[in-house]
Amino acid sequence: MTEPGSVVSLSDFGPGDTGECFVLLASRDQATTRDGKPYYRVNLRDAGRTVTVMVWNDSPWFSECEASWKPGQHFRIRGTYRETRYGPQFELDAIREAIPEDREDGFDPTAFFSASRFDTDRMAAELHHIASTEITDSAVRQLVLLILEQFDSQIRTMPAASRNHHAYRGGFLEHVLCVTKNALYLADRYCEHYPHLQPPLSKSLVLAGAILHDIGKMQELSFQPHGPDYTPAGRLVGHILLGRDIVRDAARQIEGFDPETLLRLEHIVISHQNLPEWGSPIAPHTPEALLVHYADDIDAKFHIMAAVLEAPPADDEQFSSQHNPLRRRLFRGL
Repeated sequence: MTEPGSVVSLSDFGPGDTGECFVLLASRDQATTRDGKPYYRVNLRDAGRTVTVMVWNDSPWFSECEASWKPGQHFRIRGTYRETRYGPQFELDAIREAIPEDREDGFDPTAFFSASRFDTDRMAAELHHIASTEITDSAVRQLVLLILEQFDSQIRTMPAASRNHHAYRGGFLEHVLCVTKNALYLADRYCEHYPHLQPPLSKSLVLAGAILHDIGKMQELSFQPHGPDYTPAGRLVGHILLGRDIVRDAARQIEGFDPETLLRLEHIVISHQNLPEWGSPIAPHTPEALLVHYADDIDAKFHIMAAVLEAPPADDEQFSSQHNPLRRRLFRGL
């Protein structure tokens, strides 16, 4: 390794830069080449960037990777950062597990998790205010506030996903608040535009659905040493059905909760991702569910697009790589 003081942040590497940094091993996946030889695809990251390291069968680190590299470990690495058509990659020259003495060079095991740039207390207060003042159906309002209280600490810290969008501490709350504000605008707009709709568009259900559409992620995801990961229930059931069950359980605690209102709210939760290939067992069949789906979809996709465009380009390219959750090359400009 280089002399103390030469360590930089992985996020500060530009394309082609060579240097030394501390990283967290986020994932390690084994695969096989066309010739049948095993190799590992290892994701390393800091709070602002994730890179892939390809550990081939003839690599000097293959045996060590296979035997002892585990998600959640911290490493000190040296090598070259590359922006490729397969995404950000790092070519290793040296690697070892981080040790306590590395703190002298800036190693901080708590600094590898990014967080929302917005204050969680303010976001939580704003979400609670919308639920308390804009949901006029008293039973629906009671249900929403009950669930928000039940999962308060998790809502403030959980990511919205394990990857793709808002995958950082506080990301769930940031995403849900944005979706709820989108839904509030859409509900007001279409209530005004379609005043004679039968049955009337329920602003209370739109807002309740927006606030609770992803509530199943409180049971789907958990924080592990390497970051957010799926619980057994998350892998076997998924957040959509887990969320539906949370809503049902809360409704049982409210005397006389209207069965049709519960059915409509459950439908919003299970249909918010619209298509089976996106995870929903059924598409939106009510106006309220339709509005929540699009309020959710635009926030997730816009966040992904913004993250891609904010990443440093490779060689001043006009388009991004297509290796992003949107699977398209985004235009940066001439």
